Amino acid sequence: MKILIAYYSMYGHIYQMVQAAAEGARSVPGAQVTIKRVPETLPADVLAKMGAVEAQKAQAAVEVCTPEDLAAADAIIFGTPTRFGNMCGQMRQFLDSTGGLWLKGALAGKVGSVIASSATQHGGQESTILSFHTTLLHQGMVIAGLPYTFQGQMGVTELTGCSPYGASTIAGGQGERLPSKNELDGARYQGRYVARLAERMAGFKIG
Repeated sequence: MKILIAYYSMYGHIYQMVQAAAEGARSVPGAQVTIKRVPETLPADVLAKMGAVEAQKAQAAVEVCTPEDLAAADAIIFGTPTRFGNMCGQMRQFLDSTGGLWLKGALAGKVGSVIASSATQHGGQESTILSFHTTLLHQGMVIAGLPYTFQGQMGVTELTGCSPYGASTIAGGQGERLPSKNELDGARYQGRYVARLAERMAGFKIG
């Protein structure tokens, strides 16, 4: 059972969240979990001006994802920051390169799930995940969110991300806020949930 986590993280927030998701997925016996980052589209000088150099260096050892990696997985968890209520451009460009997979139905029947981040509490985390689901549905994927059985999204006593659509984190306007324990717990729960769904769907064929 192969679980792929394909993500983009400019400042490291999503990277932390997908690492937690990987922990959750690995807790399911038989799950083989791989984390890969989608290709960067911004030049180095632009990343430097945006203050993202150190975070990018911390992720330099993470292998770059290819469309073929998606086809080889049984389930895929995507991680993306929010850009104006939608996925980031790097992720969009990567998904736009998967037309060949769509033509062959290579992702049909696989479990797909999304983790997101935004600068503010109401900065588009939910719309980012929901709009991301549209692409997964076009690919024929079976969508997994973050069930309310994760009790961390039931509380009202702290500032936190996470919704039934997927785990998420709030980064702050300057990226100053790191994922909280509750947000990381949500990502772990989602990773475990996806792996268990993939386990149950093993051998399922379309058509």
